Amino acid sequence: MRHLPMLAASAVLAAHVAGPAAAADNIATVTAIYAAFGAGDVPAILAELADDVEWDYGHEGTAVPILVPRHGPAEVAAFFESLAGVEFRKFAILNMLEGGDQVAVVVDFDLVVRATGRAVADQEMHLWTFGADGKVTHFRHFVDTEAFAAAFAD
Repeated sequence: MRHLPMLAASAVLAAHVAGPAAAADNIATVTAIYAAFGAGDVPAILAELADDVEWDYGHEGTAVPILVPRHGPAEVAAFFESLAGVEFRKFAILNMLEGGDQVAVVVDFDLVVRATGRAVADQEMHLWTFGADGKVTHFRHFVDTEAFAAAFAD
């Protein structure tokens, strides 16, 4: 048992050392995606996605339109269309963390749901996972789903 932390640390280090160039490329890709988001350039975002991308996996059964699971770039385009239902008052990237084939992004946001007038202000995490070809294979928002559900509720 005494050796477990050392083995775990060695495995993490080996995984990190094996792909520093890929990790740097992944951060550059995520940075470009957020720049495209800020510019409203959805085609540029979709170009970075794998054909079988899973978007907001794990939010099954949600009534929150911006958290509905989607598969493939065409369905992800519908995610960006669903953002017309909210007004961002703040969207600030606080930090990007990378490891292996993933980039985690901490976002500080404040938005209002247009249909209800209710606001949600918090921090969330975006988790981006990349395939060997450098394309995004998975994306997920980690958010206060109860706060979002309440803001979207009729």
